Amino acid sequence: MTLDEEQRPNSDLSEVRGNSLLQFCALAYRAEESSRATPVIVIVIKDAGGGLRFLVDPGWRIVVGAEGVNYLESLLDDFLERAREQPATLFKQLSSLAVGRLVTQETGEQISDHSLVLELSSRFEQL
Repeated sequence: MTLDEEQRPNSDLSEVRGNSLLQFCALAYRAEESSRATPVIVIVIKDAGGGLRFLVDPGWRIVVGAEGVNYLESLLDDFLERAREQPATLFKQLSSLAVGRLVTQETGEQISDHSLVLELSSRFEQL
């Protein structure tokens, strides 16, 4: 299944807003020539059972530009595969990205305490 086939509206994630104990990490894209991160484009949610869900900004292709689309599509496909095999290891890695184009901007254990991430999660699409 490809990234595009798996992307769907985030209409079934009301538990994200209702469950304050879900761990999350918010990832931002940083263009090659810039040291500044863009706004959050991916939110990774770790549920109580250890499973991972990926929420992406529906406009992420515009944010990353033509030069970043293939790169980010490849990363997201890899994340989906690795989430099935080693979700705990992947979440730990994603929670501390500091080098490269995709960087960790924020992490937390109570998503309800992070109003910006909570608001973004309501408009992002689930992979």
